[in-house]
This record gives sequence, structure tokens and C-alpha cells, in this order.
Amino acid sequence: MAAYVIGALTVHNPDWQQEYGSKMPALIQKHGGKLLARTPAALLEGEALLHGVTVMIEFPTTEQAQAWHADPDHQPLRKLRQSGSHMDMMLVDGL
Repeated sequence: MAAYVIGALTVHNPDWQQEYGSKMPALIQKHGGKLLARTPAALLEGEALLHGVTVMIEFPTTEQAQAWHADPDHQPLRKLRQSGSHMDMMLVDGL
């Protein structure tokens, strides 16, 4: 069953984005993932605070999504992203 990583990102300092953006696609693909969306979100209902960018990544399984997140190659990229942004990230199982 497919699994989806959904992230809401607020960028405070964009200096990290070039390096992160050049390395993350290969890391996602390494775990069978596919970037589905990277865009500012539009609020359809409710009063939630919208972040600057919303991302959605599809993985074939929950285990592959978790392996991507735990991958040792991912950890320095997470720290890099965290140096200039805040991200709320969740993992959702597909139907």
C-alpha cells in the first residue's frame, strides 16, 4: 500500500535550499519515492495557518518512507533544512 509524506515548510533563511534541492531527489528515488507536489498551499476550509510551501512525496510502502526518513544520508540534509526553516512532517498510509 502506498504511503505519503506530507510536509508543511516555513523558510526563514533560503541559503540551504540549493544544496538540499540538488541532493534530495536522488535520496527520495533511492527509496522508491516520487515527489508529487511542491507548492504553496491554498486553504479550502477552516482556519489553519498555512505554511509557505507544502510538499507531498509518495512511497510504495510505509516502510520505504520510514527508511528514507531514517537514512544516514538524509540526516545531514535534515540538519541543513532545519538551519533555515521549520517543517511539520507527517506520514499517511494510502487507501
